[in-house]
Amino acid sequence: MGEKFRALVEHLGEVTNVNRATSLLGWDQRVNMPPGGAAARSRQLATLSRIGHDLFVDEKTARLLDAAESEIAGMPYESDEASLIRVVREDYREQTRLPSTFVAEFARVTSEANEVWAHARAHNDFAHFRPSLERIIELVRQSTEYLGYTEHPYDALIGQYERGITTARVREIFEGHKPRLVALISAISKVRDRVSDALVHQSYDIDKQRAFAMEVVKGFGYDMARGHQATAVHPFMSGYSSDARITTRFNANWLNPALFGMMHEAGHAMYEQGVGKNLEGGPLENGTSLGVHESQSRMWENMIGRSRGFWKWAFPKLQAHFPAQLARATSEDFYRAVNKVEPTLIRVEADEATYNLHIMLRFEIETGLIGGQIKVADLPEAWNEMFQAYLGITPSNDTLGVLQDIHWSNGLVGYFATYALGNLLAAQYYNKALADHPAIPHEIEQGKFDTLLTWLNTNIHVHGRKFTSDELTRKVCGEGINADAYIAYLEKKFGDLYGL
Repeated sequence: MGEKFRALVEHLGEVTNVNRATSLLGWDQRVNMPPGGAAARSRQLATLSRIGHDLFVDEKTARLLDAAESEIAGMPYESDEASLIRVVREDYREQTRLPSTFVAEFARVTSEANEVWAHARAHNDFAHFRPSLERIIELVRQSTEYLGYTEHPYDALIGQYERGITTARVREIFEGHKPRLVALISAISKVRDRVSDALVHQSYDIDKQRAFAMEVVKGFGYDMARGHQATAVHPFMSGYSSDARITTRFNANWLNPALFGMMHEAGHAMYEQGVGKNLEGGPLENGTSLGVHESQSRMWENMIGRSRGFWKWAFPKLQAHFPAQLARATSEDFYRAVNKVEPTLIRVEADEATYNLHIMLRFEIETGLIGGQIKVADLPEAWNEMFQAYLGITPSNDTLGVLQDIHWSNGLVGYFATYALGNLLAAQYYNKALADHPAIPHEIEQGKFDTLLTWLNTNIHVHGRKFTSDELTRKVCGEGINADAYIAYLEKKFGDLYGL
């Protein structure tokens, strides 16, 4: 590493350190902080966000980039050095368009809004959250003008989470597989009684739930020496390779939320833990994009955690934790129970078949909010109408409807589409892993997950942010993102399960 490139890396390391500290304060706010600390915490986050932003967008960054780029001229596109210059230049282009005063105000408003949302959700009080959300949407719209866009202002938002993708491309992908998805759900609805989920709706001690779920995610490969598990209102993962923390929430009368929520967040954490050590402490250390990140969590939660083979191994262990509830059940009974397809109000608890419809609904609402077709004041009504249209059910209150997700209170508009994209990518990556290692399903039946995790480490995780999601997917699978593998997976799995 030359002197000029080393100077750039040291400078970016300082930016990363500030951002890591900001993230840790955000974690603490959502997990440990007493309610009375909200106002002070919002000021702390605003200050740190401004410092991190100012440090990065300073002209020093541009000078160091130019000097380092000349020093590494001719290095391969895939090299760490060329990738750092390429990715950071794009980051710099984006961030220099956002004034520091805007960044600080956005951090302050969203920090305060997080506590307001939690109260509103707990008390079914959208009116309490409405002023905060109106201010957030105002700021988000303002950010699209700063960032710039060609066709739709939403392009500027989704591009922050999935670089290179557009609103039109997302809509094309969604509309391309929605008809087959709706047809599958319709066919299942006619024979829904063939599968019962009564087994998971019993009394399950929360401490035992946690113990079993932790046993599972450690078995997957989640390294607790670099991890931590806690409880939160809304499950999330926060951190990076050496400190990747997960949360979940528990329901004493329903096993699914905590168990599959923990698998899901562990998938995110194992991605971070698998990033190459050569990228540690810098701007390439995190995952490629939120869509690729979601592919990892959905793969471990669903393609592994809800597979028949997995429960052949895991069910006896679960039975040992809950002998009274599961004494007369078999692994096949449990496999069927955790895969029941039925429209539900809560996105994070939705089955695989209906999940993408939850995302399509939110995508339409968000584009409407940013495009001006939907007003914040009209959100509850718009949400309920679209929920009925998409899933055939209507929320009985706003807690179960428009207030269920934490994302808008954090200013994360443009994020939701990446969840559905992650489902599609999960199927594409898993198919390639199986092609390279056909014994993976047999190994899973024996509780052996290291072949799959090693494949993911080698082909996905190690690269960090070096590539866009499209570049990475073409590198790994030889094709760009598409819905074919995912729809085929759903049709095969649920066709078998429901005897279609």
